[in-house]
Amino acid sequence: MVRIFVITYSTYGHINTLAKSVVKGLEKAGAQVSRFQIAETLSDEVLAKMYAPPKEDIPIISPAQLPEADGFLFGFPTRYGTVPAQFKAFLDATGGLWQKQALAGKPAGFFFSTGSQHGGQETTVLTSLPVMAHHGLIYVPLGYSHPNLFDNNEVVGGSAWGAGTVANSDGSRQPSAKELEIAESQGEGFAKIAKKLAAN
Repeated sequence: MVRIFVITYSTYGHINTLAKSVVKGLEKAGAQVSRFQIAETLSDEVLAKMYAPPKEDIPIISPAQLPEADGFLFGFPTRYGTVPAQFKAFLDATGGLWQKQALAGKPAGFFFSTGSQHGGQETTVLTSLPVMAHHGLIYVPLGYSHPNLFDNNEVVGGSAWGAGTVANSDGSRQPSAKELEIAESQGEGFAKIAKKLAAN
């Protein structure tokens, strides 16, 4: 059984909601899933001024734990079309793993949230690919594998790059049923690919 780490950073909870559907899809395909969150870098005072809710009770991951997994699905909100500082800080702490190429050959994918439909859902992943390349990780995109990605009758986050949600600039919009279906589908498809890679 492949072990997949679902690793998130979530300020207002949108990403954690998507993650639950991602996990559902992974487990549906027979993967063993471990959930983690990335350490917060903002102070409690700043988070209070941002009206951020308390963090969910999810273990905080250390970079040293990454080699234990067979693959990774990373979820985070966009910050100006790229990854948030918290996720960047986590990646910057993986230098020792890079030196050993300890993650090489493992699959990795992304899911994300933005404040608007054009808030950088694709560029957020695109700007993360250099890190994947340096580690030798195998980027596994969602592709246009779910019909909801073609739905133009309402706002639907996500793209070929990964599942996503549009949170509105004030965070008032929660992931829709269609977005959660896409997230579950991504988890299921990712697990199938991870199994094939692990078998070899």
